[in-house]
Amino acid sequence: MSIPSSERHLTATLAAHESWAKTDDRSARTAPARRAFDERFLAQADGDPIRAEHLRRAHFTRLALKSAQARRKARELNAAAEAAEAELHATGGDPR
Repeated sequence: MSIPSSERHLTATLAAHESWAKTDDRSARTAPARRAFDERFLAQADGDPIRAEHLRRAHFTRLALKSAQARRKARELNAAAEAAEAELHATGGDPR
């Protein structure tokens, strides 16, 4: 019998929280990942730290742009759904 994905997700989340609760030095635990992240940009910039910093900033700016676009799209979809529901209600339809 397979475990439902919702239970697997909760089990994994529980394990992660317990693991972090037992971690005394969180910065030390994440240092290798941060170092690898920074080294990725340095490699893309052929070892030039100034170019690497610009690549890093571009990466985070790209993430911010995608986030802003997603929030705008969500607002537009919510507004359209609310308008459709209001129109349905105004014409005597039952939205439920």
